[in-house]
Order: sequence, then structure tokens, then C-alpha cells
Amino acid sequence: MLSAGELAGLLVAVFWAILVCFMAVVLVKLTKLLNETTRSVAELSERLAPLLDDMGRTVSEANRRLADTEAITDNVRTASGDLVKITGVASALFATPLIKISALGYGLRAAIAARRAGPVAVPAPRRGERSPVRRGHG
Repeated sequence: MLSAGELAGLLVAVFWAILVCFMAVVLVKLTKLLNETTRSVAELSERLAPLLDDMGRTVSEANRRLADTEAITDNVRTASGDLVKITGVASALFATPLIKISALGYGLRAAIAARRAGPVAVPAPRRGERSPVRRGHG
């Protein structure tokens, strides 16, 4: 039979063997994981380079179109400013004289209508009020 020291040594050796087997399984799984990760990173790198190139072209195209849009916006802003100036000149040249002519026409029509209607009766002033119309000179 085994002595206590030998039994303890045998137990330590068995536990050590179990630990080594467990660590070997863990290392094998870890190796598989690292190999798979390496393969995934390599595939990602192969796919990422063209994707980044496409993204760079897309950003460049977007910047070019934004620059074109900015130029168009500036042209529209300039054109609208010019239209405001033209509208002001047209208003000064046409609208103001037309308003004066229409006011003159209205005044003439009112005067002709008043003349055709005959003399206008002026109401007598009320007691204590001054007459708004002067009746002759002194």
C-alpha cells in the first residue's frame, strides 16, 4: 500500500494531469479562435480597401456637386438681386406715372360728373357756428 506522502504525490500528479489536459483543450480552442479571427481580419481587409476607395470617390463626387450647387445658388441670388433692381426701376418708370394718370382721370371724371349734376347746395350754418363758405368780399 501507499504511504500518505506517496498518495498525496499521486493525487497532485493526477490533478496536474487533469489541469494540463484542461489547459491543452483551452489552448486548442484558443488557437482555433485566433486562426478564425486572423482569417476574418484578412477578409475584412480585402473588402475594406475597395469600400474605402468607393467611399472616397463618393465623398469627392458629393463635394463636387455641392460646389456646383453653391455656384448655382450664388447665380440665383445674383439674379434675384438684379430682378429686385429691375422691379424698382420699372416701378419708378411706369407705376408712379400710371398712378398719377389714373388719379388725374378720376379727378377729371369726378369734376365732370359734378359739373353735370349742377350747383351744389351748401347747407346753412348752425347757430353759433361759422359758415365754412365765404360769401363774397365785404
